[in-house]
Amino acid sequence: MEHSRTKVIVTVGLLSAIAFVLMYLEFQLPLFPSFLKFDFSDIPPLLASFALGPVYGIFVEIVKNVIHLPVSQSAGIGEVANFVVESIYVYTVGIIYMRSKSKKSAVIAMVIGTIAMAIAGSVLNYYVFLPLYQKIMGWPLSAIVGMGKAVNSHIIDLKTLIAYGIFPFNILKGFVISILTFLIYKKLSPMLKM
Repeated sequence: MEHSRTKVIVTVGLLSAIAFVLMYLEFQLPLFPSFLKFDFSDIPPLLASFALGPVYGIFVEIVKNVIHLPVSQSAGIGEVANFVVESIYVYTVGIIYMRSKSKKSAVIAMVIGTIAMAIAGSVLNYYVFLPLYQKIMGWPLSAIVGMGKAVNSHIIDLKTLIAYGIFPFNILKGFVISILTFLIYKKLSPMLKM
């Protein structure tokens, strides 16, 4: 029992460290606002969710974002947003996969998790995170929308920023993270499981 607990702690710590490093390998995608950066830091939490369970995936998300706070350029709002939205993804995938551990279940879980993440990310950005950026960072809504309009002429207000920026970004991110995790999980699972 003690060996098992130690292995879980070490695995979560290692995956958290890898996720933190992957946060620095971020890049901007064409057609998306500059504040939406793509990175691969959600692969380790998703691996933890598959191998150890959804709660451990959330632990990796927490640690990754807490470690990133000292270098935050968003007054912590970006880290909170990343944690909440990505935890919804990781937890949804993990809870569905835990019911029936098969390739088919994993694919279904990742599709549902991606959709849940995109919807939650859209709603939370509309009602919580973008208003927080306005209030705490002093960014006027017109400037936030302008970042989207600069790369996508369909973005003209907050609703279109969500519809043409944030929602499709999260769908694309979930799709890419899911495929990469699907391709590497089986090879890594013997090392990750308790």
